Amino acid sequence: MKLHYSLSIALIILSLDLATKYWVESTMVYGQQIPVTGFFNLVLTYNPGAAFSFLSEASGWQRWLLSAIAAGASIVIIYLLIKYKTEKLFCLSLSFILGGAIGNLWDRITLGHVVDFLDFYVGDYHWPAFNIADSAIFVGAALLIIESFSSKENAQTDSDSKVERNEKIEKL
Repeated sequence: MKLHYSLSIALIILSLDLATKYWVESTMVYGQQIPVTGFFNLVLTYNPGAAFSFLSEASGWQRWLLSAIAAGASIVIIYLLIKYKTEKLFCLSLSFILGGAIGNLWDRITLGHVVDFLDFYVGDYHWPAFNIADSAIFVGAALLIIESFSSKENAQTDSDSKVERNEKIEKL
């Protein structure tokens, strides 16, 4: 996949993420819940930590650590997009992850926390609130898993560069 296609996908995801966060913050107040269905609410919440509120109770240092990790991961992803541009599913998965990582990085740097607003639940159990960036990272990771299985299947029939690439990535 050409680099500009990969970056365009990441930019679309980033734009959707930032636009939805802007909309939620401009129409809701912190903690407000808007029931949508019997299993889904919109709820404005802030997460200064990582996924599932990991490190959210820390004193503020996590903002810069998590920002550095996201920035570093974004640089590695761009490198991988350039190096493995012929592997479409791999590049598509990385594009989703890149768009999501930059969306949450933007929040973390500009706001000091990530804006979350999607609240799925069953009965009284609520899954941790998340956003479009988190969803894109999840979809990208799922596609990456699918791609890794397909590369192993292809490697059994012909000597494919995907296996070599996966081994190099594991060494990073």
